[in-house]
Amino acid sequence: MNHRLRIVRFLHSHRFRRRMLRNLRECYRTLLPLLVASVCAGIAHAQGTMDFSGAQTLMGTFKTFAMYAGAVICLGGLIFAGIRMMSGRFQDAIPGLFGALFGAGVLGWGAGWIGSLTGQQM
Repeated sequence: MNHRLRIVRFLHSHRFRRRMLRNLRECYRTLLPLLVASVCAGIAHAQGTMDFSGAQTLMGTFKTFAMYAGAVICLGGLIFAGIRMMSGRFQDAIPGLFGALFGAGVLGWGAGWIGSLTGQQM
């Protein structure tokens, strides 16, 4: 059989088509993540600069909320414990004292931690 005729028959065979389709699928599977990453990188470079002044303001709001919430929890726990102690039920006042301790923790550590995230002074 002629060499050219064999090549032509192979190119028109189902085995060649299946192999080409499989190779194309593998090529797409390999190149698709590269294309997606290239598009995302292009978008990211077009982003420009970011302004974090809004984040500083937001964290300052969270810090203020933590301070007020801690103060309210602490005061509420102390009032609850004081009322229980005045009525003579010292054992029932223990949860109120732990609530006051928790409020003090929120007031001190919570606000300090939030302020440390943004470099704010306490």
